[in-house]
Amino acid sequence: MSTETFDCIVVGSGIVGAACAARFARNGMQVALVDCMGAGLGATAAGMGHIVVMDDSPAQFLLTKYSQSLWQSLAKTLPPTAEFQQCGTLWVAADGEEMNEVTRKHSFYQTHGVSTEILDHDALMALEPELSRHLVGALLVHCDAVVYAPMVAQSMMEDAVAHGARVIDGEISAIGDGTAVFRDGRRLKSRRIVNAAGERSAELTAGIPIRKRKGHLAITDRYPGFLHHQVVELGYLKSAHSVAEDSVAFNVQPRITGQVLIGSSRQFDSPATIDFPILSRMLARAVTYMPGLAECSIIRTWTGYRAATPDKLPLVGPWPEDETIFLATGHEGLGITTSLATAELLSAHFDGGSPAIPLEPYLPSRVERMAHA
Repeated sequence: MSTETFDCIVVGSGIVGAACAARFARNGMQVALVDCMGAGLGATAAGMGHIVVMDDSPAQFLLTKYSQSLWQSLAKTLPPTAEFQQCGTLWVAADGEEMNEVTRKHSFYQTHGVSTEILDHDALMALEPELSRHLVGALLVHCDAVVYAPMVAQSMMEDAVAHGARVIDGEISAIGDGTAVFRDGRRLKSRRIVNAAGERSAELTAGIPIRKRKGHLAITDRYPGFLHHQVVELGYLKSAHSVAEDSVAFNVQPRITGQVLIGSSRQFDSPATIDFPILSRMLARAVTYMPGLAECSIIRTWTGYRAATPDKLPLVGPWPEDETIFLATGHEGLGITTSLATAELLSAHFDGGSPAIPLEPYLPSRVERMAHA
């Protein structure tokens, strides 16, 4: 059995892997994109498609803001099936304490060039009449968008192929020393192997601190005009940081079809099946914030895993234990947003160029620091 050699092997055809393959192929590299599931059918299909600027840490803000600017450029070339909408995000406040957070976020974003607007109760109700009358206000982030991520991953994969990449079907069981080994024994060779396998990435690269974090999603029937913006409760930030217990938060997204996508839940160490008590809590939370959802028909519910790291930042760059392995994983709920920036950072690293933002905060070499934190 002959062994094919490539300039780069990308393992995983979710949105991160597909973005990497497309970027590398456009650079003239001979790329193999390997997956056993099909483009965007893993964690990508389990995400809400929110392209959002986040400010939990300076490194997270830099990565999400840079990647969002890349999305705004890419949007002009996306097919209609990608359903890209720059609808903005409403971070809604349930009380005075959360309105203080609205003010803080507004000040930070304005200082760093992100257009935002503080809304009082009446202004919020005018934009989203279906929201609960008990909400006191919100922060509107104008530049945020939503997208149907599986179709974007498919489009990126097709772009990679158009620039000479090979898509190879099969499950990789091991990578290292310049070799990617399939479960059926086939092998590929390259001095650059990018582990973009998401929740499976820790199985391929021992020692990386990736945990599977499960989330539930639900989608309604079509109700045109019911929802106009991505709407997220400010309590979502507390939910996102919880590692000790299961959590739910209000997070809804409008789709071009008129459907409403409902999230979110977070669970560690949980089977992939639907957890009906958690799903019920999630939907009840949604109805608390948007009472009219109680009258909407849910036509589908599903779960998926996201790859989470202890410090909430992805692992992007060379793996210190093997000079042929590069990581593009650990994005958790921000993989769709940060996929384009991840591809650009790795591309600059391969070319020896200067990236638009520093790579250092995301380097896998910080794993040792996380282990002792």
